[in-house]
Amino acid sequence: MVIAARDVRLTLGGAEPVEILRGVDLEVDAGESVALLGASGSGKSSLMAVLAGLERATSGSVEVTGLDFTALDEDSLAVARRGRIGIVLQAFHLLPTMTARDNVMVPLELQGADDARARAEAELDAVGLRHRLDHYPAQLSGGEQQRVAIARALAPRPSLVFADEPTGNLDAATGARVVDLLFERRRATDASLVIITHDPALAQRCDRIVELADGRLR
Repeated sequence: MVIAARDVRLTLGGAEPVEILRGVDLEVDAGESVALLGASGSGKSSLMAVLAGLERATSGSVEVTGLDFTALDEDSLAVARRGRIGIVLQAFHLLPTMTARDNVMVPLELQGADDARARAEAELDAVGLRHRLDHYPAQLSGGEQQRVAIARALAPRPSLVFADEPTGNLDAATGARVVDLLFERRRATDASLVIITHDPALAQRCDRIVELADGRLR
């Protein structure tokens, strides 16, 4: 099991706190693909942030890849994510002053890989971007940028990948190709995949669908 979340609650705000997550229980098995489906504002991205160790739950327990995330401080969480968790976001979040190759090399170098350049090039080749190694994000189309983001997320061979609305900034045809590629690379690397989406058609491609509404799983 790569995720075991129990009674996860998240409350944000000061004088007038807002309860974002209201007792979420979720398990994800190794190699499984799960769609987290829900309307805007349902808490999907907040749940992903908690499960990925980017946000600390107010209460409850979160175990990811065998580690108790609720027991780790911020620095330890950053180390825990390294090499274990890959994240693909709607807005790409590529470093604008780095080439496609360099963007993919970043997590490999943080992981301490001594063959980061060769692995980055191989991963970009796998997503069809061998001819864009030295291009900067501003020189790439939206679909190409998302393919770089997928390569960056999967190059360290994480056991768990999160994709938050991965086609949200793409047209329908480009989005479909990116989703095909995401599932293809996920299968090739044996990673578990959690997709956050409001699109039922995309959710149907996963092994399992869980629906979040008002901070609770249905």
